Amino acid sequence: MTMNPADFRAAMSHHPTAVCVITTTTSEGKAVGMTVGTFTSVSLDPPLVGFFPDKKSTSWPRIAQTGRFCVNLLAENQEEVCRTFARQGPDKFTDVVHRFSEHGLPLVDGAVAHIECSIHSVAEAGDHFLVLGEVDAMTIGRSASPLIFHKGTYAQVAPTAHQVA
Repeated sequence: MTMNPADFRAAMSHHPTAVCVITTTTSEGKAVGMTVGTFTSVSLDPPLVGFFPDKKSTSWPRIAQTGRFCVNLLAENQEEVCRTFARQGPDKFTDVVHRFSEHGLPLVDGAVAHIECSIHSVAEAGDHFLVLGEVDAMTIGRSASPLIFHKGTYAQVAPTAHQVA
């Protein structure tokens, strides 16, 4: 069966995804980062997370060679940060307020959470890579809803009348 990529993308757009910025610091001390909309929790024991960078990404090889990364889970008001890290360019951090963790990883200010990881494994997955990271440290940045990508646009979480305990 041949799947039309446009049809596949349209169907998958109905699944909302949280938007994250993956960051690291190179051996030369340069902060690099990229936007991903394919981040997930994978395992509690050991604590693993995963994301899927495009094989054509110019940022991913620079992140991969460091062996470490930080997932910056963006807040609902950080669409411009998302767009900044989605573009190609020499220094995406110029206009983005950030600081460095005690492990030397860039932390985007205003993010909902920062999840610092060591690369556990990388596998090919079609036109992307599947990257698993073992969680080394985590911080909750602030209490806010995450930035969501849904049906080709950015969205916000709308709470329902029923809370899940």
